Amino acid sequence: MTEKSPENNFPAGYEPPEVWEWEKGNGGQFANINRPIAGPTHDKALPVGRHPLQLYSLATPNGQKVGIMLEELLAAGHTGAEYDAWLIKIGDGDQFGSDFVKANPNSKIPALVDRSTPEPTRVFESGSILLYLAEKFGAFLPTDHKGRTEAINWLFWQMASGPYLGGGFGHFYAYAPVHIKYAIDRFAMEAKRQLDVLDRHLAENQYFAGSEYSIADIAVWPWYGNLARGQSYPKADVFLDVKSYKNLQRWANEIAERPAVKRGRMVNRMNGDPSEQLHERHDASDFDTKTQDKIGKA
Repeated sequence: MTEKSPENNFPAGYEPPEVWEWEKGNGGQFANINRPIAGPTHDKALPVGRHPLQLYSLATPNGQKVGIMLEELLAAGHTGAEYDAWLIKIGDGDQFGSDFVKANPNSKIPALVDRSTPEPTRVFESGSILLYLAEKFGAFLPTDHKGRTEAINWLFWQMASGPYLGGGFGHFYAYAPVHIKYAIDRFAMEAKRQLDVLDRHLAENQYFAGSEYSIADIAVWPWYGNLARGQSYPKADVFLDVKSYKNLQRWANEIAERPAVKRGRMVNRMNGDPSEQLHERHDASDFDTKTQDKIGKA
């Protein structure tokens, strides 16, 4: 570690201790759900619906991926992809309930339980869920060697890059209790670099795996497509000048017009327009009859 002058640190005089200790309340907006240990905090059973697939989620970018994938599968005629989607309120700590921890020991949404297998199969991590469903149904993953490899390349790229955009740029730009120039500059630079990576690739490809829409697009769109369309962190699209990435804009808008994407991003949604919030999804008709504007609940 290079030598630093404590008076120039933030806050002034701060020096990292020899052994870090958790101070309850650290974490700004998310302090009430942050802790340095894993495991459940309380006993709570997860509900189970009538369909083979049970999704426990919230419509964050990672959560949107799975809702979109399931709706795309159903739109493509895969009736075995029918699912129940149950709302996990992470602000209330639902992800630390005993049964949710069994479904995902990392206590993060989304979690999927496939009850069509001889023993229920848990699947966690959004990228793993997308790959699991693609292989289960033989859909949205190219079958040729080059296309399959390219789709998985970009799926893994998104899983590795997303934390820089969300936990890095998004946290310090939108959620941290104070604005720290160094942190915002550091992660804005990385976010811009990522946008350029995507824009350059999409200059030569319709989709991320080439000419075929795939789980790579489904993984990338909720993060970078929403950002490109100004539907991410407030004013972040202007701050990062996302409109200058013309190829990304073309792709983001094209994906946004897919009917299954429009439905999937509504599943387990709790913010924004009430007509686009479907807190739970148990049947295709729920999109027409049970959005928050129709049932009149906050």
